[in-house]
Amino acid sequence: MLSSFMSSVIALLLSVVVMTLGWVLSTRAISDREKSSPFECGFDPIKSARLPFSLRFFLLAIIFLIFDVEIVLLFPILASMVSSFSLGLVIGTFTFLIILIVGLFHEWNEGSLDWAQ
Repeated sequence: MLSSFMSSVIALLLSVVVMTLGWVLSTRAISDREKSSPFECGFDPIKSARLPFSLRFFLLAIIFLIFDVEIVLLFPILASMVSSFSLGLVIGTFTFLIILIVGLFHEWNEGSLDWAQ
């Protein structure tokens, strides 16, 4: 009985000490917030995080990621063409490249690749 009471008291004291230490350190961190905040792409980190950003930048980044992944998918095809040449692999590769080119022209005609207007 006494052991569980002492364990509870120690746990309570330890949690109070940790909470007090956290509170003291957080007041210092709030006053020094501007110095410790990162500078990222011209956004002000002190204000709200829900500020609007350029959707054109987001769309261009997504297009870059899509085409980057597709280029990575082409490397194993080229490596397998060196070791064994087959007509099915060539037809599949050209079909894949045609789909990529059609997608690129679609994005170009849509105006998604025009950064500045």
